[in-house]
Amino acid sequence: MEMQATWNGVVLASSADTVVVEGNHYFPAEAVNQTYFSGSDTHSHCPWKGDASYYSVTVDGKTNTDAAWYYPEPLPEALMVAGRVAFWKGVEVTEVA
Repeated sequence: MEMQATWNGVVLASSADTVVVEGNHYFPAEAVNQTYFSGSDTHSHCPWKGDASYYSVTVDGKTNTDAAWYYPEPLPEALMVAGRVAFWKGVEVTEVA
């Protein structure tokens, strides 16, 4: 099943190869349209996945701060999210027919 992440009318990521963890679809990094992404200084910690880093997304002059996250060095229990990006904060992840 093909999944898409969209925000502000733009497809940010699209892939049939997502991994679902805790209800979030993690897209392969190569499926993400980097045009809209910029690095963030925000970090968070998950006890079993490790330290997350964030991206902000900018589309048509509007920025959604820290709308995507990834684990640069996931812990052994979470290697399935290595090299993948997940979304929140109003980014819609839906199945494409």
